[in-house]
Parts: sequence; structure tokens; C-alpha cells
Amino acid sequence: MAQKEILFVCVENAGRSQMAQAFAEKYELKASSAGTVPSARVNPIVVDLMKEKGIDISENSPKMLTPEMINRASLVVTMGCSVEEVCPKPMLAQMQKKLVDWNLKDPKGKSLQEVREIRDEIEKRVIELSNA
Repeated sequence: MAQKEILFVCVENAGRSQMAQAFAEKYELKASSAGTVPSARVNPIVVDLMKEKGIDISENSPKMLTPEMINRASLVVTMGCSVEEVCPKPMLAQMQKKLVDWNLKDPKGKSLQEVREIRDEIEKRVIELSNA
């Protein structure tokens, strides 16, 4: 039986969804991530804070969400949204997929400590998924 794939989605695919994918892979889950309006690069603070956890995402690049990614996934996790016109959740809601929204703050423009808290919350939730 093929392993289920989790798709983590946020707007820029530069922070939350990148961290979630990296943690999922660390805990041996099949995962991918994407955004509705991908950034040019992964947030450098996120890269640095993931290194604190022994995970190097410095070579990752934000990706555009595609219908193929959605079709491959057995679970789609949105990260929360502050930009309603490009928020992935309403776009995905009509899909016949299991959809979960984690409603996490965007690390963009946040302090190191705030991003650390977001990172740790993402790791906790990914561990819960891996134990499910």
C-alpha cells in the first residue's frame, strides 16, 4: 500500500509550510508543501531556526500550488491565513480532500522568539500527525 502524502499549504511557501514539510520528513511522513503566491525564497530566519533543530532547508525553494499536488495528497493542511484574497483554505474547501487548518501566525516580520514558538508548535502538530 502506498504511503499517504500530506500537503502543507500557505500563501508564500516560505515559512510555515516549509517547516511543516521538513518536520514531516524528519518523522518519516511523505510530505510536500506549496503556496498560492510563492515567495522568491524561504524566509532566512526560518532557515536559521530550523538549523537549531538540526534540519537544513537552505536549499529549498517555494513552490506554486498545483492541482496535481492536491490530487496526490491524502491530507491537505493549511497553515492559517492573513491575506484573504490569496488564502488557500477557501480555494481548497471545495476539493473532495481531507482539509485541516492549523491557523498559525505567519512568521514573516516576527521576532526570533515568535518564529521559534511557531516552529515548535508546527513540530508538535507534525508529531501528532505521525502518531495518528
